[in-house]
Amino acid sequence: MLLDFPLSIIAASLLAFFVSYFSIVWLIKRKNASVLDYPNSRSLHTVPVPRVGGVGLLFGALSVWIAFSAVLPVPVWLGIIALSVISFVDDIWSMPVGYRLFVHTLTALGFCITLLLDAYGWLPVMICALAVIWTSNLFNFMDGSDGLAGGMVLVGFGYYGLAAYLSGNVNFALVNFSLAAASLGFLFHNFYPARIFLGDVGAVPLGYFAAVMGLLGWINDLWSLWLPLLIFSPFIADATATLIKRSFRGEKIWMAHREHYYQRMVQSGFGHRNTALLGYGLMLIVGACALWVNNQDMNIQFMAAAIWGFIYLGLMLMADLGKKPYSGDI
Repeated sequence: MLLDFPLSIIAASLLAFFVSYFSIVWLIKRKNASVLDYPNSRSLHTVPVPRVGGVGLLFGALSVWIAFSAVLPVPVWLGIIALSVISFVDDIWSMPVGYRLFVHTLTALGFCITLLLDAYGWLPVMICALAVIWTSNLFNFMDGSDGLAGGMVLVGFGYYGLAAYLSGNVNFALVNFSLAAASLGFLFHNFYPARIFLGDVGAVPLGYFAAVMGLLGWINDLWSLWLPLLIFSPFIADATATLIKRSFRGEKIWMAHREHYYQRMVQSGFGHRNTALLGYGLMLIVGACALWVNNQDMNIQFMAAAIWGFIYLGLMLMADLGKKPYSGDI
């Protein structure tokens, strides 16, 4: 199968991996107090760790897109610039939530209005904009355990790339495979014990990419909307269920906490490594299912999504009815 891939995709992926890997090596060596993530009562790490790994990951992917003249809509480029800047500033100086959410909203609306309004009208635009905003933030919420978010990016965009290639769109396949490869370069430094974190500068833009790449594939008839929803459903299910529960309890949903299911797994004694490996297995299985149902009748796609919904519900109920998480050393 690899031999059938265009050389442009292989070359772009290799370049994205090496640029990301060595950029992050440089970032790790240049430790600075302003970009260190210091442990607190809500952290799952115990020593200060650099939190700008997303800079190297994004540099690996975006530089390859430019080098290979990847074609993407202008709103995507503008959106990623705006999100990267505001997120990097937040990593250093902790921007107020309102400022960040304002930029997230502008980028989501800019993308959805430009690409969806004429064909679909205002209601789908608003629904999709909310989805983009939520996905941008949920990646940040789920980036709290060594290797987990990096693996989600690797698997998720790897499946996007494969789906695009199977649909005959080499340019879009190159874009997504490059993101996956750059994530692999990051993952070499982020897998337990992590020497660097994504930070907001990585997590927020990658969440944005997960949403807009999924929508672009749908707009260009490469896949149905079920494919991106299923591929990233492990993150979507955990973050959304946790948000709803905290909202019902009247808690400030934007405040850092340790109540996500993956965080509770780490605290229970399962550890960062095993949590990440279990997550990878789940992501691979659900992604393969998404790729398969993409070519099936819409009723089958809906049924597959419903089945996975019940699986997640069952797993969460088991976790909620189980023992309280262990709060000692991790």
